[in-house]
Amino acid sequence: MNLLIKSALILAVLFATTFLLVKLTGILSVDDIKAGFQSLSSQPVYFIGGLVILLLFADLFIAVPTMTVIILAGFFLGFQAAVVFAFIGLACAALTGYFISLHWGDHLLKKINNDEGQRIQMQTLFHKHGVLMLILCRAMPILPEVSVCLAGASKMPFARFLLGWSLGSIPYLVIVAYAASISDLENPLPIIWAAIGIVSTLWLAWAWFIRAKVRTAD
Repeated sequence: MNLLIKSALILAVLFATTFLLVKLTGILSVDDIKAGFQSLSSQPVYFIGGLVILLLFADLFIAVPTMTVIILAGFFLGFQAAVVFAFIGLACAALTGYFISLHWGDHLLKKINNDEGQRIQMQTLFHKHGVLMLILCRAMPILPEVSVCLAGASKMPFARFLLGWSLGSIPYLVIVAYAASISDLENPLPIIWAAIGIVSTLWLAWAWFIRAKVRTAD
């Protein structure tokens, strides 16, 4: 358990560092993302779709406001196209993080803790609770990237990884894209309520999960 927590914290710090660098340098702001969508609004759909895929894939390496990108995709592309392109972008990021960690994660875990028993325990714990963690990982920023990397590093079976990621990410992007597609500047309530509902539900579920694990540990 200690290795799982330590690994998660190290990954979180790494991803948080990219977030701070992006914020401090102003390389990619929300205004820049909006401007990119607006500049491509007169182009064929696949231009904006390509931007959506690129931004969501880049979220694995630098901090990108995922919900904002999906909302803008819904605004500019409509529901169906937004779901397709957002799914491709999110899936590319998740699969890349999983397979990179699958091949290189064990080496990094040995650097963190060379105790083989700790690594086996981590794998066992993630195999047991990993699907639920992947389902709930959209509760907060950075957690999705940390979760997919831990899944790979823990040698989580690909089928279980795909199941957990799909159950967590597909409903999320479908709800956000649909709410954005029926919203506009004059009527932003659908996306506002959708965002509040998704975040609140995931936060409550995540809090329940953590509380249950603390009780189990006690």
